[in-house]
Amino acid sequence: MPVDHYENFPVASLLVPRHLRPAVINIYRFARSADDIADEGNANAETRLVQLNAYRRQLSAIQEDAPPLSASDPLADIFLPLKKTIQTHQLSIEPFFDLLSAFSQDVQKTRYADDQELLDYCSRSANPVGRLMLQLYRADTPANRSLSDAICTGLQLTNFWQDVAIDWRKERVYLPQSAMQSCGVTETHIAEGRCDEAWQGLMQERTQQARTMLNSGFPLVHNVGGRLGLELKFVILGGLRILERLEQLNYNVFSRRPTLNKGDWILLLGRAISRRAST
Repeated sequence: MPVDHYENFPVASLLVPRHLRPAVINIYRFARSADDIADEGNANAETRLVQLNAYRRQLSAIQEDAPPLSASDPLADIFLPLKKTIQTHQLSIEPFFDLLSAFSQDVQKTRYADDQELLDYCSRSANPVGRLMLQLYRADTPANRSLSDAICTGLQLTNFWQDVAIDWRKERVYLPQSAMQSCGVTETHIAEGRCDEAWQGLMQERTQQARTMLNSGFPLVHNVGGRLGLELKFVILGGLRILERLEQLNYNVFSRRPTLNKGDWILLLGRAISRRAST
C-alpha cells in the first residue's frame, strides 16, 4: 500500500491543526509500522502474522483499558502514545483492528477474484484512515463517512494501478481476475510488461473506476471545510492527477511509475483555487 505506502496520509502537514498533529503522527506510526511488518523485509508469512497478532493483543488491551506496557517493552513507543491518542480523542478502536485485518490479508492473499473482493479489502486497508480523521476533526457523520470511504477507496485503487509492476515483484496482483479475463488480459501481460490494446482497455476501465470514486467523494471537501477540507482537496486532486499521468503513459506502468513532480503541484494549486475536481 498506500510514507511510500501512505503517501496521501496528512502526516506533519501544515494543514493539520497543531493540536491534532501528535494524534495524526501516532496513528500514522501504528499504521506504517504494521504495514511494514506485512510488506517489508524477508520474514516468512508465519513470522509476519505472529507480529501482527501481537499488535492485535495490544489493541485489545487498550480496548479493555488494561495496565499500560512498561516503557522498556519493544512495542511501547507505538502503543503508549496510541492509547493516549485513542482515549484523549475518544476514537473508535474498530478502524485499527480493520487495518490489521487488511495487513494480515496482504500476507496471505495475493489474488482477488472480482471487484467485490477487492473493494472489501479497500474497506479495511484504506477507509479506516479516513474514518479516523473524521473522528479527530469531529466531523464523523454517516454522510461524511460514505464520502470519505469513496475518497479512500479511490486513492487505494489509484495506488494499485500505479504500482502494478511493483506489486508483481512482491507476487501480488490486485487487478480483479474477472476484469482481466473479460478484457483478455493474463498475468503474462504483467510478467512481460506487455502494454497492448487488451492491457490498455483493462487499465482504462480501472482508471475510470478510481476517478469516479474520487469525484464522488469531493462533496466532503465542502462538508468539512477549513483545513481538513483544503487537505482533502489536494489529496483528491493529487489522486486524479496520477490517473491523468497513467493515461498519458498509455497505461504503460512497466517502464515508468507515474508520479507527481513540481510542475504537477503547481497545476494542482491552480485547480484547487478554481475548485476543479473532475479531470
